Amino acid sequence: MRSYANTDIRNIAFTGHSHSGKTALISAMLKTAHMPTDNGNAVTAYDEEEQARGITMSNAVAFAEWAGIRINLIDTPGFHMFVHEARAAMLPAEAAVLLINAQSGIESVTTTVWNFAADLNIPRILVINHSDHPKATGTADRVALVEALRERFGRQVIPVQLPIIDKQGFHGVIDLVTMEAFLYSPTSEGSGTRGPIPADLEVEARAAHEALVELVAEGKDDLLEEFFALGTIPEDHLIQAIHDAIREDRIFPILYTSALGNIATDHLLDFLKLYVPSPSERPPIPAHTLQPIKSNGNGANTPGAPSIPVASSPERVGSQEPPTDTILCPLSDTEPATLYVYKTLIDPFAGRISFFKVISGCIRNEASLENYTRSETERLTHIGIMQGRKLVEVPELHAGDLGVVAKLRVTQTGDTLGVKGHGLRIDPLPAPEPAMTYAIEPKSRADEDKLAPALHKLMEEDLQLRFYRDPQTNDFLLAGAGQLHIEAVVSKLRRRYHTEVTLKSPKVPYRETIRTTATGHGRHKKQSGGHGQFGDCKIRIEPLPRGTGFQFVNDIFGGAIPRNFVPAIEKGILETAVRGHLAGYPFVDFRATVFDGSFHDVDSSEMAFKIAGRLAFRACMENAKPSLLEPIMRVEIDIPDDTAGAVVGDLNSRRGRVQGMDTRGRRAIISAQVPLAEMLAYSTTLTALTHGQGSHRMEMDHYDFVPTAIADKITSTSKRPTEDPED
Repeated sequence: MRSYANTDIRNIAFTGHSHSGKTALISAMLKTAHMPTDNGNAVTAYDEEEQARGITMSNAVAFAEWAGIRINLIDTPGFHMFVHEARAAMLPAEAAVLLINAQSGIESVTTTVWNFAADLNIPRILVINHSDHPKATGTADRVALVEALRERFGRQVIPVQLPIIDKQGFHGVIDLVTMEAFLYSPTSEGSGTRGPIPADLEVEARAAHEALVELVAEGKDDLLEEFFALGTIPEDHLIQAIHDAIREDRIFPILYTSALGNIATDHLLDFLKLYVPSPSERPPIPAHTLQPIKSNGNGANTPGAPSIPVASSPERVGSQEPPTDTILCPLSDTEPATLYVYKTLIDPFAGRISFFKVISGCIRNEASLENYTRSETERLTHIGIMQGRKLVEVPELHAGDLGVVAKLRVTQTGDTLGVKGHGLRIDPLPAPEPAMTYAIEPKSRADEDKLAPALHKLMEEDLQLRFYRDPQTNDFLLAGAGQLHIEAVVSKLRRRYHTEVTLKSPKVPYRETIRTTATGHGRHKKQSGGHGQFGDCKIRIEPLPRGTGFQFVNDIFGGAIPRNFVPAIEKGILETAVRGHLAGYPFVDFRATVFDGSFHDVDSSEMAFKIAGRLAFRACMENAKPSLLEPIMRVEIDIPDDTAGAVVGDLNSRRGRVQGMDTRGRRAIISAQVPLAEMLAYSTTLTALTHGQGSHRMEMDHYDFVPTAIADKITSTSKRPTEDPED
């Protein structure tokens, strides 16, 4: 496999709603380009879990060599639960192809991935797929879909093709730039034949051509002058003008394909070659320097001489000093070698596989690069490019190209590597926050030993996955994007790592407290021959503000209880408070004051006073009005503005208190406080209310009293604490 200069490379992320045909279209394009395939299977659908479920759940990369260039194709998930992978795929890409199912039109993830591309400022190309579907072949349906796209995404949306649909169905496209038709047959295997525009489409094609020319010429004085002088723009000038307009986001072109029929895929490949910007045309990438910047004399900048993690997400912050300056890093072979790792895959046989984009310089086999993020040196052996699951070795990779390397020691997703001493760091995308949490329980001791290492490897691949132990409930918690996501993780644990686990709903970490001040007397006396046991104390407990915790006060005067026995009383109170009184949840936010008592010179001991402290605490509970507390979460919900009413109504039904709502374009941002018990499966409800277009994040805010009716239900179903044996 030969290497390609950055002017001969195209990096394209294929995005769109689930079942819009991304994986099938990439396979058809590879077939049209005569690239080797995997026994007829989709090249980018190689994961066993994806094959079993019939959906894409993570990014995959393939490439096509076409007309002297290499097109790197990144297949992305379209299911809303995994859409964060689509955002990650756009970081190394120079353009996004947004697929739309001709039958379904604009769907929830369509808008989501469009916004991702807009945020990252990369060109967007709209491809209407499944154009041969019987329910999508009517002219009125086609025109309505184009108008809907313009209404949603702006008047810059413009067809550069028209589909040829007649009694034979969808069997060709009209190129509105060259004004030629490309016709396909069931045996053409993606390769069309040029022909004249059908007579019944000539008028429509001419009008569409003029609309395209007018939109491209807008805002460009030289093109407007040429357009007014000639009434059109010559083809060679128009091609370059469309290329520039796409790069500058002045137009968003529409093309038509059929992935299953392999129709117009050759024309799509030609379009990507001609019109999509190469890495050399990409604006310089912002990077942070890890040491002061010095000028090299020619104007350029160069570097100068609630939870205790069990297997938390892999470290993404190295030991380097914080960045000291910011520069723009051009994608050029003449700059020092730098690469950015945008994806990690753990292969059972090859180990860790790191997917990277060459930001600058030229990367060759056996290169030794410094991981700037972690201050470690890595050796890159057998670099290559991915064709689905197969690594194809290459001698070198130029700036702008996408590559892979196996078995790096410490490198993780989001790391920056380069020549020693250059010291740049590219900011990774923020790790997506999980939306749903389950308790996870190993089925055996052997499974427990394997669980943390296995999940650590899965978290290297999936940045939205979290695994930790809740110190309050002692549950192992697995957090992800939703039920399907977590079920897929459990299936991978079983398939890849032979680890069996059970999923359960997580426990809500309730707390107990008191509402009023009370006093209690604890007296422990036991005589069984010889030395007995004697401890006697009186305590007062009083409520404290939320979040204060526990305070202990020694208010003994006159030696009623020797000083050395007071800590035992505190220990007895604490041990009983941790076990709770109403439903077995820990007591919080109270002060215990020991103010009186008595002792025996011979029979008193620390154990006796500890038991007396327990008895005194329980006696206080009779009059202190013990109550349950529940965690209240601070929730931020991002939704389409037309679903705000339904979402707010649902929050009210969950005992939520809406704090405010902001609008950002067509999005609404709702801030609310909601009990955690009402949010355990909220992502499923939010998906239904917003048709998959909503997201939320939440964090702990404070504890508050549980309403009486709900508290009674909780205490009636909870296991009350048992008495201590020594009591």
